[in-house]
Amino acid sequence: MARVCPLSGKKVLYGNKVSHANNKTKRRFMPNLQRVSFLSDALGSNVRVCLSTHAIRSVEKSGGIDKYLLQTCDCLLSTRFRRLKRLLESKLV
Repeated sequence: MARVCPLSGKKVLYGNKVSHANNKTKRRFMPNLQRVSFLSDALGSNVRVCLSTHAIRSVEKSGGIDKYLLQTCDCLLSTRFRRLKRLLESKLV
């Protein structure tokens, strides 16, 4: 599984762990990814995804996965979410 959030684009960052003696060793900063299922009202089913906590808050603030996808530009979405957005638009029209 790639450690990348498909909505926010957060991914692994690299840096140094610095000890008290100022020794530097490489380390990785992992994104806080969580498995979440959102209920899609238009599709009538659950959408299971692995998102960062920042993206989960954004989806909940906008009023659900349906509203979030409809108001987000296609260029910012991954291919899976673009496909889901097209499916939502066809159901709503």
